[in-house]
Amino acid sequence: MKQYGLIGYPLTHSFSKNYFSAKFEKEGIKDCQYDLFEIESVEALPALLATTPGLCGLNVTIPHKQAVLPLLNDLDDASARRIGAVNTIKVYPDGSTKGFNTDYYGFMESLAEWLDHRAETDPDLRALVLGNGGAARAVMTALEDLRIPFTLVSRQATEGALSYEELTDDVMIANRLIINTTPLGMYPKTEVAPPIPYALLTRHHLLYDLVYNPLETLFLKKGAERGAANHSGLKMLHLQAEKAWEIWNSEDDL
Repeated sequence: MKQYGLIGYPLTHSFSKNYFSAKFEKEGIKDCQYDLFEIESVEALPALLATTPGLCGLNVTIPHKQAVLPLLNDLDDASARRIGAVNTIKVYPDGSTKGFNTDYYGFMESLAEWLDHRAETDPDLRALVLGNGGAARAVMTALEDLRIPFTLVSRQATEGALSYEELTDDVMIANRLIINTTPLGMYPKTEVAPPIPYALLTRHHLLYDLVYNPLETLFLKKGAERGAANHSGLKMLHLQAEKAWEIWNSEDDL
């Protein structure tokens, strides 16, 4: 039996087990199992690896995407090492591990498809990235590769980031694409949203939420009320999951 799973804490929000279980059934994939491993501390990972026979791969979610790096034997140069965060771990037959970042792939592909579908060819398109965790790192790297300038937004202003209080009229007008990489609005705390000035949103704004549970977060709902277009994280989830499956089952690292 080949074993796969997800590590994080808590895991009440995750669709990963349902996604992979449905994939196994639909595609007739035998002798594979996907489980949730809720670990509060990432330091529990070595014990999990040692006590889970047949473990071939793991997904990584909040809050372990950055903390897990020093516990791995190797990092993929093109994604995890460059981004500084891991959401996919490949476990080799000898027990060694290598970290990858498929969030990067899933976000970049889904955003490029959405913008193309909307015929968004504005060379002056700029983005605000809400949050500064592991998912934000993947998003910022993807935006760099798509050549979309961005500004990081966090609870406190730093040398490289604005605070939410600094989102003035001019800032909101200049940045039409707003990407939420925080867990704000995720089930079960669906009544909260990033504290941006929603009254300054217009029909020209594009809101992308990495949260996929629920599909319409309060962030997206409040944007839609102002006429803004919106995009949930579901397509990104599917793309990153399929990329992880490809990595786990490839003879060579992708």
